[in-house]
Amino acid sequence: MRKLSSLLNLAQGSKKKVSVAVAEDKVVLKAVKAAIDNELAEFQLFGNASSIERMCSEIGLTRGYEIIPANSSAEAVAAAVEAIATGRADLLMKGKVKTGDLLSVYLKEEYGLRTGRTMNLVSVFEIPDFDRLLVVTDAGMVIAPDLRQKADSIVNATKVAIALGIKTPKVAVLGAIEVVNEKMPVTMEAAVLSKMAQRHQIPDVIIDGPLALDNAVSIEAAEHKGIESPVAGKADILVMPDIEAGNIFYKAMVFLGKALVASTIMGGKVPIILTSRADSDKTKLLSIALNVIISKGGSK
Repeated sequence: MRKLSSLLNLAQGSKKKVSVAVAEDKVVLKAVKAAIDNELAEFQLFGNASSIERMCSEIGLTRGYEIIPANSSAEAVAAAVEAIATGRADLLMKGKVKTGDLLSVYLKEEYGLRTGRTMNLVSVFEIPDFDRLLVVTDAGMVIAPDLRQKADSIVNATKVAIALGIKTPKVAVLGAIEVVNEKMPVTMEAAVLSKMAQRHQIPDVIIDGPLALDNAVSIEAAEHKGIESPVAGKADILVMPDIEAGNIFYKAMVFLGKALVASTIMGGKVPIILTSRADSDKTKLLSIALNVIISKGGSK
């Protein structure tokens, strides 16, 4: 897959049901409408019924959804998560609620949605003049991931890559340089992750690192540095060293590089659709499509 628009074709005709927590948000409802118009999914809208009805009327959303009234945001979140836990819905979508507040309910033991892995944001980029999609983790959740959290993020990103049709993803663990330096812990973690993959502690991937960004995505740059690696210049997945690097990469690609992007929160039994007010309408639609496709293949 080279274009994110392919997600729409793959997700079209899905009978997946999406549970939207605190749905009284016009930005979110516009994304819902676009998804319904493209026949990607059906929706359950949890929240203040009168506000949701008014907003649906304002944007012309007339079909493909059911409103489930809730007396408060907390009640709406709990009901939306319970719908996932009981199998009445297939996917969870963040509405007018903070990500942390949504996750704190999602992770309650009573719902059985934990997998034991760290949950993190996985984004897929379509970058102009680049020959493939790039899967990137993590641009917005885990602040300073340790070795275990990076290993978990690779597992999460791998599941996304496989859903996109990449059978054995090549993973580049990024740093500022491409050699191990004891004064730069990121480079040491990258080397350990590479060895973990070689010994099948992280399955279904080929990992190398540390690699600087240019050596991860450009064969010419890797050859110029004399780097011999099955990943260098061919990476499908980029593992960011921390949230600052990930966030800067994400925004640089979108606002300067004019990239398209679709995102998901992985690591639980069910992926979570996360849309931001800063995201374009197309990004929101693509994110819903991506999560529908992941849900088809299973996210555990």
